[in-house]
Amino acid sequence: MPVTDLGIDELVDYRPDSSAPQDFDEFWRRTLAEARSHDGAAKTERVTAQYGLRTLEVDDVRFPGWDGEPVAAWLLRPRGADGPLPVVVTYIGYSGGRGLPTEHLFWPTAGYAQLVVDSRGQGHDTPDRDAGEGTQWVEGFMTRGIESPENHYYRRLITDCVRAVDAVGQLPGLDGDRIVLTGGSQGGGLALAAAGLSGSRVAAVMPDVPFLCHYRQGAQTALEGPYQEIVKYLRWHSRHRVQQAFDTLDHFDGVHFAQRATAPALFSVGLMDPVCPPRTVYAAFNRYAGEDRTMTVWPFADHAGGCGSNPPVQLAWLQQRGLAPGR
Repeated sequence: MPVTDLGIDELVDYRPDSSAPQDFDEFWRRTLAEARSHDGAAKTERVTAQYGLRTLEVDDVRFPGWDGEPVAAWLLRPRGADGPLPVVVTYIGYSGGRGLPTEHLFWPTAGYAQLVVDSRGQGHDTPDRDAGEGTQWVEGFMTRGIESPENHYYRRLITDCVRAVDAVGQLPGLDGDRIVLTGGSQGGGLALAAAGLSGSRVAAVMPDVPFLCHYRQGAQTALEGPYQEIVKYLRWHSRHRVQQAFDTLDHFDGVHFAQRATAPALFSVGLMDPVCPPRTVYAAFNRYAGEDRTMTVWPFADHAGGCGSNPPVQLAWLQQRGLAPGR
């Protein structure tokens, strides 16, 4: 895959004009207030024995998300750890769910607690009960409810992600002052959204090759992946509703969340990424409100980014910011 976007010097200076919708802040204030109005506490069940793990503990978690509906998560921790642990809240890439706890061993073996959040309707454990039946969309999730922000799929999913941050304070053994948000692709976009909506409760955010940023540019230039769902929808179903569609998507754009996030941030980008063109990643990075922001550049990487090389970079970065376990 050749480099298909701007050169690195142009990307570093790429700051497209991007204004959030006038009702953006009120829309999200009202959305989260409605979600938090539902009663319910996070619940855990110890399931370590089911997975044969000897050095880690695993809890099956349910916490209230959108409309108070239960959202599934895994909570993994080092066995016998003393004191409240920093917690890495992990969001999942597109079309995936929380999977099995044995797929998420890096952070707990490094001494952290990890809360792995299921994606409603994408994983097997959190159904999307309000999928907008009767509305028109193409395959996938990008255009579900695209007729209005109120009905769009990502209103529900992003609400779940913020409520995961809320749930940290209800789970035993976690340090609510050291919450780190991360994820790759869709998970990176969700981490950025949750950081922008959770304010000072987030100690750090690490969006890897983040999706859900600079939607219009993504739809115009991505060669593969979910942005193509928008293209297909507008080509075949709503050619005359292009502006309406992007007005809806603007309420879920990582660029606008980045402008509201202030925690230290470690982004990553693959310069040969055909799914999330580098320009879309830099659009969010260059608008990020926090002063402490770093970009890890993988010059010859596609959408896989740094693969196994990236977690050690993240670990060192967190340690440099005093977010290592035991501090």
